[in-house]
Amino acid sequence: FFSDDECQWKGPFYFIQGADPQFGLMKAWTCGDTKNGDDEWGEEIKLAEQAVQAINKLNPKPKFFVLCGDLVHGMPGTQWRKNQEQDLKNVLKNTDQDIPLVFVSGNHDLGNAPTRETIDDYCKNWGDDYFSFWVGGVFFLVLNSQLFFDSSQCPELKQAQDVWLDEQLAGAAKQKCKHIIVFQHIPLFLRKPDEDHDYFNLDKSVREEIMEKFHKAGIKAVFAGHYHRNAGGSYKGLEMVVSSAIGCQLGEDTHGLRVVVVTEEKVVHRYYSLNELSSQGIEKELLDVLAEQK
Repeated sequence: FFSDDECQWKGPFYFIQGADPQFGLMKAWTCGDTKNGDDEWGEEIKLAEQAVQAINKLNPKPKFFVLCGDLVHGMPGTQWRKNQEQDLKNVLKNTDQDIPLVFVSGNHDLGNAPTRETIDDYCKNWGDDYFSFWVGGVFFLVLNSQLFFDSSQCPELKQAQDVWLDEQLAGAAKQKCKHIIVFQHIPLFLRKPDEDHDYFNLDKSVREEIMEKFHKAGIKAVFAGHYHRNAGGSYKGLEMVVSSAIGCQLGEDTHGLRVVVVTEEKVVHRYYSLNELSSQGIEKELLDVLAEQK
């Protein structure tokens, strides 16, 4: 949905990253039943509406709005999932038509161990589970991180994404892009590249292979969600940015969105609470093309 001339650098721009609207988690978390307690999501509808309204008011407009996974809480085949998806679509339909939406698949969207069926179902609803696009001389990759997490039910799909990714990175190297930026749901790591593996990051051996591949390809940053808290770190110049949720917070952060400004030299970003972004918009320093990172 971005035109061919987007391969050329045309000056600084920005986009908005959100993660985990996850309709249904707040009730499920409160009642301590994360498997079946997701039968209400009025709170998340309000938060997603607030996010869309805040984005629509921004001037200049962001180039796109990317949602880094866990669109809804209901896992594939669960009772409330279809209603949650429909309600999220109804909210997102109000996004300004000049602001394209980019969807990234999360573990709740595909299941913790995805199958060909759950991935097909996601693709019918939200678009491809992995793809690439150009904006103003910058190359963006959207990945299906569930295939890195557990591809036991569909090894051939993981292999297909791996082959595709290598081809994309080889192509990007020839194109002389300004930056390469990756979006995925599960972070490579939360704070340190060698931290232990748990639910919120990728297995160490998988992580090491991907980090090295990304580093060699010159990827500038990876943006993810999944943690419902802000976090991040870096590996040999590759920045790992973990953004907290639009929906349920599992830590001390506020419901919010990340504003990411791309200049010729660097990628700078700041997380805003929804209230802050709604009432004040983007601060002057960021609008001054973020001459320096705070």
